Amino acid sequence: MADTVRRIETVAFTYCWRLTSVKLSRSLEYIGQGAFQGCSSLTSIFIPPSCREIDIGAFYDCKKLIIFNVSPQTVLGTGVIGNTALIKASPFEVNEHGSYDNSISENVNQWIKNINGDDHQFALHLACSSFNPIANVLYQIVKRQGLVSFRKKNELDITPLEYLEANPFAEHIEQSLIVKRYILEMMGEAV
Repeated sequence: MADTVRRIETVAFTYCWRLTSVKLSRSLEYIGQGAFQGCSSLTSIFIPPSCREIDIGAFYDCKKLIIFNVSPQTVLGTGVIGNTALIKASPFEVNEHGSYDNSISENVNQWIKNINGDDHQFALHLACSSFNPIANVLYQIVKRQGLVSFRKKNELDITPLEYLEANPFAEHIEQSLIVKRYILEMMGEAV
């Protein structure tokens, strides 16, 4: 997607079931209702920090979606990730009608925004899923938590390196190689 795209309108990519990944525009501000609904092969999405709002059900029924990286400042509509692999890992449950009420949806949205926010257990995940991971920061976390933390999977069964390599806004290929080399040099161990 060109970096000039600012809006993805309602149902723009609905039921593009062969869509496995998409690199969103760096200047994207809005994703419309149901924009990617039913993209059942989509596995990860990194929302750029410029995005201010994601409307109702934008990624609903993206059954394989497991990585949904979004800035805490982005306003999320209800059911944004409903019926996805990610929501199945959520500690929240649907109501008797099979949907989230507003209070539960708000809890789900907060959970989405903080999924890697545990400073102790998943600090490395948080750094790798950020939009600007810095090798120095990653090294300090690895130094504090040990090299094994680079291989440790979070609650969604993903390692920090998998996050780093999946993040298109982190210029992932160069960053992951830099981080690996940096850690190898500083710790004298193999990753």
